[in-house]
Amino acid sequence: MVKDQEVERIAKKLDKMVQKKNTDGAIDLLRELKNTKMSLETLQSTRVGMSVNAVRKHSSEEEVQTLAKALIKSWKKLLDGSEEKKKEGSPVRRSSTSKDAGSEKSSKKQGDPPLTPTSPTCAPRFTTFPPTPVTTDSVRTKCRDLLVNALQTDDDHKNIGADCEHLASQIEELIFQEFKSTDGKYKARLRSRISNLKDQKNPDLRRNVLCGNITPERMANMSAEEMASAELKQMRETLTKESIREHQLSKEGGTETDMFVCGKCRGKNCTYTQVQTRSADEPMTTYVLCNGCGNRWKFC
Repeated sequence: MVKDQEVERIAKKLDKMVQKKNTDGAIDLLRELKNTKMSLETLQSTRVGMSVNAVRKHSSEEEVQTLAKALIKSWKKLLDGSEEKKKEGSPVRRSSTSKDAGSEKSSKKQGDPPLTPTSPTCAPRFTTFPPTPVTTDSVRTKCRDLLVNALQTDDDHKNIGADCEHLASQIEELIFQEFKSTDGKYKARLRSRISNLKDQKNPDLRRNVLCGNITPERMANMSAEEMASAELKQMRETLTKESIREHQLSKEGGTETDMFVCGKCRGKNCTYTQVQTRSADEPMTTYVLCNGCGNRWKFC
């Protein structure tokens, strides 16, 4: 729907502001949301509530904070109204008094829990997520706890206003649905997600998951190369180029010799090439190729 796309566009803009720690222009986006007739389905599908809450926490502008609080309050009423509809038709219990003490004793005999009219009632926590997937499996529960800890490695989840428990449950549920068991493959997939999310050198991955830029579906299936930090990706690219270069140097030619012993086949039929890879006052790098088994190595 057009309205959903528009709300999602605004939510992404707010998330980027939080990431850049610059909320200039947030008030205009919040006003757009205020003039938009919001539905429960739109709230759940776009997760705009999380975005607005994150901006509220991050912004120092009083007008932004006030308008964000007003939006969250109005949307919370929408969610509460939905909960009330679900409860319609269920019997309402009366508080225990001296007049109905006899009926309370009767209910206890039938196995009903005792009435606690003075117990405090907690308001439902504001969220735009669909219901959290539930599991009673101890292994799966432990994996979800580890994912939550990984998502809470720093304070980003507080600034963004993300529901780490729900995100962890969604990621774990998707991985379990793929393998249909908690076998070695399932655990290996979870371990790779957890280690990458906890990596202090790769905060962008964690922030993108918390902001929703990386969906739980994508996070559950990303490869190690996709999850790697920018620094690690650069290192891998450099090593790949160096490996290609060494291979090409060995193929292009060199001098045959029996001065070297191959560490793989112990043969001495080798070809070596020397290249000045560093500054002129440093020794040359020697690349050696075993003509017998194709093993390559280098030394300075």
